[in-house]
Amino acid sequence: MAEIAKNHDYHMVEPSPWPFVGSVSILIMAMGSVFWMHHWTPWVFFIGLVGVLYTMFAWWSDVVGEARAGNHTPVVQMHLRYGMLLFIASEVMFFLAWFWAYFDGFFRLDDVEQYARVVATGGVWPPMGVELFDPFYLPLFNTLILLTSGTTVTWAHHALLEGNRKGLRWGLVLTIALGALFTCVQVFEYSEAGFSFSGMMYGATFFMATGFHGFHVLIGTIFLAVCLIRAERRQFTPENHIGFEFAAWYWHFVDVVWLFLFASVYVWGSWGVAMHH
Repeated sequence: MAEIAKNHDYHMVEPSPWPFVGSVSILIMAMGSVFWMHHWTPWVFFIGLVGVLYTMFAWWSDVVGEARAGNHTPVVQMHLRYGMLLFIASEVMFFLAWFWAYFDGFFRLDDVEQYARVVATGGVWPPMGVELFDPFYLPLFNTLILLTSGTTVTWAHHALLEGNRKGLRWGLVLTIALGALFTCVQVFEYSEAGFSFSGMMYGATFFMATGFHGFHVLIGTIFLAVCLIRAERRQFTPENHIGFEFAAWYWHFVDVVWLFLFASVYVWGSWGVAMHH
């Protein structure tokens, strides 16, 4: 097999325990979430979460090691890009489900069969008596933060292509700082919310859509922080930096999703409704 592997562009992956370990950890985390929601114990969930996080760290460390060993040939990189594109496509469908749930609450209001829901919401969407966020206050500020972070990560990418290590470093530092600032502002916004997650469909769909986006921003910030560490160790070159490329793709995806959330949930969804300042 070693002789065959030297004569083609594909990388023959070594036997790895991480698919099995990751699957078991996800199963434990899923079962733990059910236990938690039934008010049994949260510890099973956190045990599974630790397993998932460790699997992610170990598996991606192996992938980085393969890249540094020169196993990521142009053909392998092309297929990795296909995989990343499919992952982002799955994320698009994931957020589409939350948008569907949000707009379903609005468009079903004129359905006779949904009379109970009409009564529960006061016949309007958002429900009567709900004080929404002013979209041109903290949400707009967070929008500017993410749009700015999109320019800084692009700056870092171009700096890397030009061999400018200083530009790469500061572009990543600024992007990470902006991502952390976005998360802090969103946490503050949630603490000042005039409605809750439970008790109404609007609160559930709002917090699930914006909260999962916030979780993706946190993951993207960690992704970029890892890229910064790798950049400081000079593991990226203008010719080979697919890890950073994926981080940039992911961050731009997060930017675009937020623009749709801001336009539909915050701006369009708040027309003619009382604002919470």
